[in-house]
Amino acid sequence: MPVDMLSAMVDFFTSSVVTLYVVADPLLLSALFLGLTHGMSDHERREVAWRAPLIGFGILVAVGLGGATLLGLLGISLSAFRIAGGLLLLWTSWEMVFDRLGPRLQATADMAVGIDHVKNVAAFPLAIPLIAGPGAITAMILLAGRTEGRVDYGVVLLGVVGFVMLTIYLSFLGAERISTFLGVTGRAVSTRMLGIVLAALAVQFMIDGVVEVAAG
Repeated sequence: MPVDMLSAMVDFFTSSVVTLYVVADPLLLSALFLGLTHGMSDHERREVAWRAPLIGFGILVAVGLGGATLLGLLGISLSAFRIAGGLLLLWTSWEMVFDRLGPRLQATADMAVGIDHVKNVAAFPLAIPLIAGPGAITAMILLAGRTEGRVDYGVVLLGVVGFVMLTIYLSFLGAERISTFLGVTGRAVSTRMLGIVLAALAVQFMIDGVVEVAAG
């Protein structure tokens, strides 16, 4: 493989990992997981821990495969979606930096538990909308658009999604240890740092969209 092609693939891999990891925020999800599974046995917790990321993986892969087609049917160009998606991710990053994301997701989780009585907490609200929420779905469509239909890039993106879901699964298994180690201050600092990174990625998505529109 030529050096420039390898460099482009490495860049795509890196940006995909960072984008999906930051949007997913396994550290924040581990704290929500503890709250949602409170009172469950260890066996039930482990079952929820693997089911939720697996469902989230299926949703994001489906979105990645069919998202661009759906946009085409709606008459929405990928460049327009990059700009709109960048704005949405920028809003998410604002919530992370100013500590608005955690309370909103916690409120969503509390409402879901109250309605569903934890009958299927792995699917709802953990998989949807906490793991595969609007931010992750938007990021997945944007990243899938960067593959430009190339199989090798598609395989890389699929592997990245699997890696991020594995990270979430491990964070669920170690949720109590993570909570003890980081504490409230540690989670707050890490979430804000990830928010700043996400803001930069969101701006880059918007710049790419504007450049495509100007060139098109």
